[in-house]
Amino acid sequence: MSETRDSKHGSTEVITFGCRLNAYESEVMRTHAARAGLDDAVIVNTCAVTAEAARQARQTIRRIARERPDARLVVTGCAAQVDPDSFARLDGVNAVIGNGEKLDGAMWDTLAKDARIKNTGAKESPITGVAEKDADPRGFLDAATPRVAVNDIFAVTETAGHLIDGFGDRARAFVQIQNGCNHRCTFCIIPYGRGNSRSVPMGGVVDQIKRLVDTGYGEVVLTGVDITSFGEDLPGTPSLGVLVQKILTHVPDLPRLRISSIDSIEVDGPLMDAITGETRVMPHLHLSLQAGDNMILKRMKRRHLREDAIHFCTAVRARRPEVVFGADIIAGFPTETDEMFANSLRLVEECDLTWLHVFPYSEREGTPAARIPNKVAKAVRKERAARLRAHGEARVKALFARRAGTRAEVLVERGGGGMATGHTEDFIPVTLTGDHRPGARVPVTLVHHDGRTMRGLEDGPDRAQGTGYTNGHTHGYGHGYAHGHGCEPGAKDGTA
Repeated sequence: MSETRDSKHGSTEVITFGCRLNAYESEVMRTHAARAGLDDAVIVNTCAVTAEAARQARQTIRRIARERPDARLVVTGCAAQVDPDSFARLDGVNAVIGNGEKLDGAMWDTLAKDARIKNTGAKESPITGVAEKDADPRGFLDAATPRVAVNDIFAVTETAGHLIDGFGDRARAFVQIQNGCNHRCTFCIIPYGRGNSRSVPMGGVVDQIKRLVDTGYGEVVLTGVDITSFGEDLPGTPSLGVLVQKILTHVPDLPRLRISSIDSIEVDGPLMDAITGETRVMPHLHLSLQAGDNMILKRMKRRHLREDAIHFCTAVRARRPEVVFGADIIAGFPTETDEMFANSLRLVEECDLTWLHVFPYSEREGTPAARIPNKVAKAVRKERAARLRAHGEARVKALFARRAGTRAEVLVERGGGGMATGHTEDFIPVTLTGDHRPGARVPVTLVHHDGRTMRGLEDGPDRAQGTGYTNGHTHGYGHGYAHGHGCEPGAKDGTA
């Protein structure tokens, strides 16, 4: 897990932990804070998907308090939503706000003006029982303003789209289509931080993507907590596949559309058609699999079997052979035996999974899995995670070997000094020579690799204009497992 400083505007800084959805919401907060005139502030957008994620967020907060004692320090995000009291107790924290409150422009007006936080009707958190705490001891807030403003996230029933102009110097943009999750996987704390599933209306999603394309973005990533549940709460219950088709139809100038983490058991006909038949949908899918053993999947309260995962990957590749799959896999879930773990290793081979997000199981207080007896020793969890990662790295090298000598288009993400880096359509990291600006799409021939990155030789001139961004930037890094939702890792491991 890495902290990521991002979204600077003047003297206000946003530091993001976790998923693409957090990266999107950090940009929304940056916009609200700038409009409200919030100065000399640091906003920490936390993640709760693992205990390690929450620990690193606290570590970062303590460091900021030491290094910038005069800055206004606001903490939010999933970890703050599920355990606000622990963050409010940290020295230097001026305010803790919930996942619902952080997207409310009025909240940032209140923080900027040192006025009273309107927290009427606050309900207890389902885990901590904390709704608000004492006044800010450092004088950032009005004496009557509670340090903690965290309402019941399960009371939130709608998700509105937030129109933003960009993501700093990122080459791709994230667009929220959904939030929350109706499932209750036994290991997962995220529903308590995000609430139940709720969708952004299709028109709002299309309008946001049009706005980003007009700004100059050549790739958009659809993100959320459980995006394959999109539309279940909307009139007519349009599915994710219907949304994707609408986007492709109504935003013809969008060159590349990327779908973030999906629950393959929920993929319907329209989505399968889009994945396999639309060339503007990128041939890289991240699957929330979590395990390759059916008994462990049952104890996780997942909705698929290992056979379902194998069938899905086989069916997709039968129609579009170039599709590459990544996956989340948890090592050492309670009761996992050596034989059960071996089934997860075999699943990597049987599905030909490459970009793996592997994590040793992490107990999260308040989740059913934390109460399961017969825990796997932490040392064994780490050892199994290392073996899974090695398996995934071997599959990546095999992919690189297959792709050597083939052509691809690289979306440039960083450039300078005559060198550039970016990713192909199937998310292979590529280094190439030339002065290419972020956002340029460069046709290359992939020639060789060093085990982690391929080298590309440019075939011709850029096919698209750069983005010309002027805002701050975000570089979200992942650290935890996803629950069939958008808590998948960020740029460091394959989702820049």
